[in-house]
Amino acid sequence: MFTYLSLFIVSFLAATILPFSSEAILATYLLSETYNKFLLIFFASFGNILGSIFNWFLGIYFLKFQDKKWFPFTNTQIDRSSRWFIKYGKWSLLFAWVPIIGDPITFIAGTMRIKFLIFLLLVSFGKIMRYFFISLLV
Repeated sequence: MFTYLSLFIVSFLAATILPFSSEAILATYLLSETYNKFLLIFFASFGNILGSIFNWFLGIYFLKFQDKKWFPFTNTQIDRSSRWFIKYGKWSLLFAWVPIIGDPITFIAGTMRIKFLIFLLLVSFGKIMRYFFISLLV
């Protein structure tokens, strides 16, 4: 059970503040062939999706938090992500799994008040597919 919980926590953090690699941990657990593949994908996806939801809520309330030391995004990242989001719209949320740009995209979706259900569906699809694809590669 510790394995699934640790994967969940790392996946959550990887989608928020800290630069963790949930993919590497998932691949390690998959290669060990000790754990249930479906549960590994589930906990990695669930943690990562919740991390993106955290970013979305931060985006909604970002004016209250942008001056805090722990705030996860720089002004440069926010500006770049905003331009990208405006150019590609809500469909860019399908790329929320992409390292470096994915986390700011989910944050910007909150600042732009993208409807939660649309956000959840697009982000979830992209993130689940990423972990599923990793499981096929390993």
